[in-house]
Amino acid sequence: MNPYILNYLKPFIVLFLLISPSIFISSMSELDSGLSAKRKRMSDKVRKMFYHAYDNYMTYAFPHDELKPMTKSFTDSLSELGNLKLENLPQEYSGSALTLVESLSSLVILGNNTEFERAVIWLSENLTFDVDARINLFECNIRLLGGLVSAHILATDSTNRFIEGTYNNQLLDLARDLGQRFLPAFDTPTGLPYAWINLKYGVMENETTETSTSGCGSLILEMGALSRLTGDARFEHVALHALRKLWAMRSSLNLVGTTLDVATGEWIEHSSGIGAGVDSFYEYLIKAHILFGKEEYWRMFQSAYLAVQKYFRYGSWYHEADMRTGRATYWQLTSLQAFWPGVQVLVGDLAAANLTHREFFHVWKKFGVLPERYLLDHQTVHPTEKYYPLRPELAESTYYLYQATKDPWYMEVGEAIVNSLNLHTKVEGGFASIRDVTTMQLEDHQHSFFLAETCKYLYLLFDDSPLIGHNYIFTTEGHPLPVISDWHERLPDTYIPRNWTSIKIATQKKQTSAMSMQVCPANLLNSGHDSRQHIESVCHVPDTYDDHRCLSDDDCGIDSTNCRRRSCSMAGYCGLWLFI
Repeated sequence: MNPYILNYLKPFIVLFLLISPSIFISSMSELDSGLSAKRKRMSDKVRKMFYHAYDNYMTYAFPHDELKPMTKSFTDSLSELGNLKLENLPQEYSGSALTLVESLSSLVILGNNTEFERAVIWLSENLTFDVDARINLFECNIRLLGGLVSAHILATDSTNRFIEGTYNNQLLDLARDLGQRFLPAFDTPTGLPYAWINLKYGVMENETTETSTSGCGSLILEMGALSRLTGDARFEHVALHALRKLWAMRSSLNLVGTTLDVATGEWIEHSSGIGAGVDSFYEYLIKAHILFGKEEYWRMFQSAYLAVQKYFRYGSWYHEADMRTGRATYWQLTSLQAFWPGVQVLVGDLAAANLTHREFFHVWKKFGVLPERYLLDHQTVHPTEKYYPLRPELAESTYYLYQATKDPWYMEVGEAIVNSLNLHTKVEGGFASIRDVTTMQLEDHQHSFFLAETCKYLYLLFDDSPLIGHNYIFTTEGHPLPVISDWHERLPDTYIPRNWTSIKIATQKKQTSAMSMQVCPANLLNSGHDSRQHIESVCHVPDTYDDHRCLSDDDCGIDSTNCRRRSCSMAGYCGLWLFI
């Protein structure tokens, strides 16, 4: 620059440097003000979505299970009775009020204690499980039992301002009754429960012995909590026994299949992934460790997680593979897989969580919603699974990632999800599922999890104030359970409530979370801790061979210090060669 011009501009440069800090502070203040306004606007928008769905359910479907918003009618979806017309229902059956039960914790989070109390009183006086109905054990556990247990805990919380004397553990009594009706399902040669059971008569003659990994491996949170609340150890015992049996059936690669026979303990479907039929199995291992403080759950989860990262992960995606060989079977995305980044946040693998979450959001933007199944190898939607049933998993992972990073980009993702739901699924009678994402043809069904999860996670994304002062873990159905010392077998020496994590003292391995640190757990080695302590990063996948020799990239794992995939060099050694 010409020195004369520079001399001329010098006073203005000095003046700018003097006032620029105030400009910066003013800009930051305006930015914070803008974010606050956006939070308020979006949380109000989600609140309206919830009540549009809830009010229509109460008007047209209550006390039956779920709303059919296009015809303003109902379905009893938890049992086989869901396919019967009203005039053909058994006389004593009036529905389980499933959507009402599923909505209880959401009402509390939205601050509507009056409606919460009214709903609890109605359920206390009217809900019964002494009905001749064949129900799915897994769905009934995560939806009804989980909803009742969670609502009981919220009802006994003094901050919810229940009118004195109106609540005397009625929901817990209902949960105990339901849990007792579950117990006959576990009476099998293996201890693995039947997938279906009759609430009144138990396991029916000639009942199918086929179930899913999720179906018998995702019961421990609800039934464990029920045991802690009632003092009846049977519920937690049978759920834990089933989980241990399932884990004992894993392959030498630490992989499990998708479906199995509860009578023989043999796998039926060996192809597996992190999606339908298996998803909540992984989720409940880490969450059970958080909720109950049992190291056994951590050891199971860590081994399973490393196997998933090694055999299912391909770049940002997760395909399916044969549990026996680790060879890829199906290159497809299923919408249920979108929960996975949320689980990765809980264990601190933020880099991998962010990458996978962005891929899911890319598919969402492509169609406007997330198709049930998307073929990765053809980059197109599955020809017979084109639907979107208002699933919450992408919203759930978005919430977790925002909590971990505070990156406002995730609020933009949430806003896009909210706008899509209002544009494509909102009808006069509620919110309808989408039958075909390529045409946006609607289907007449508003699933209860739309109120239990989808709306809840979207609301908390923009307004997490209801969780301040509380430390909850959410079940796979979005029902909050408190992390409290009384439920822990042994409290960690250091507990970090906001991060749902534990740090162990010297001579023990550390399990850490990057919820607030925003770093790979192994980076703690450089943060002043005792250098003799070994910190185990969950994102770490060891190289196949101890000497780090390799023939291809498949022999290389994921680096423990930055969670990046290692590659094989021309000289035949694994390393971070692509990042040098």
